[in-house]
Amino acid sequence: MKVGIEAHGINEPLACEGETLVVNLHGALIMTAVALRVGMKISIHVRLTDKGAAAEVVYVDPDQPRHCGIKLERPENIWGVSLPPNDWHEE
Repeated sequence: MKVGIEAHGINEPLACEGETLVVNLHGALIMTAVALRVGMKISIHVRLTDKGAAAEVVYVDPDQPRHCGIKLERPENIWGVSLPPNDWHEE
């Protein structure tokens, strides 16, 4: 799911735009305008939902350093995706 985002550094100066490539309740694979590094603490703002969350960069693609995996500080749906109900089970 592609959603426009903004990333801001929590402990260091950083402000850039980007977009999500894959999302879930625990984080996302994102592409940013500048390369991030593993261990960076960032704040993500989702333009579509006007929601935000604290996150940590946990993966940077060595071949595409602007593609990185982030882990949200706590699982939540800031992306605006429809989720199946809690009692839904796949056979």
